[in-house]
Amino acid sequence: MKLDLHPDWKSHLKEEFEKPYFRKLLDFITLEYQNNTCYPPFNSIFAAFDHCSFEQCKVVIIGQDPYHGPNQANGLCFSVADGTTHPPSLINIFKELVTDVDKPYPLSGNLEHWAKQGVLLLNATLTVRQAKAGSHHKKGWETFTNQVIKTISNDKSDVVFMLWGGYAKEKIKLIDAKKHHILTAGHPSPLSANRGYWFGNKHFSRCNEILTSLQLEPINW
Repeated sequence: MKLDLHPDWKSHLKEEFEKPYFRKLLDFITLEYQNNTCYPPFNSIFAAFDHCSFEQCKVVIIGQDPYHGPNQANGLCFSVADGTTHPPSLINIFKELVTDVDKPYPLSGNLEHWAKQGVLLLNATLTVRQAKAGSHHKKGWETFTNQVIKTISNDKSDVVFMLWGGYAKEKIKLIDAKKHHILTAGHPSPLSANRGYWFGNKHFSRCNEILTSLQLEPINW
């Protein structure tokens, strides 16, 4: 398997790639893609890292699992390929975006333009078998992505972490809150959002206020 990551991620994660668990994970994923329909497309598994370099990274959004339906997952958490119907969580993300930063509802659910501005859209598990949510849990991805979060926390400063829902909030223990900025909210899924845990969090404007205060370019959401 080719590790299609921006070169500066490779230098920061080189030791991780050489660990036995990671080699075993790559063997598992290679076989899964050979024998089953899996998502995202094989060449997009590491898209989050390819579109957002380590040096450029100034915001991190954490998801849990890729979408497991056809033509949805594109390697970026919450994002879908161009022309794909927006899943319920993404609809609620965009609804909050519209009210928070007074932006028209986006036509495309592809969030590559966020990634290219320095937003790491990181799923905790980077692959999934079709129609089987959670099918690639506990195969090694969580170990890897936890290390990614730790590396960002240790080797960078003033990164804005946007943690949505209970699973993402568990990652707080991996982040040095004295060096970084942590925004938390409920998950944008309908179950959470309709209970009042998502809408009105204003994370998009709050994130940009933090970046502006650091004299960094705000994100064009």
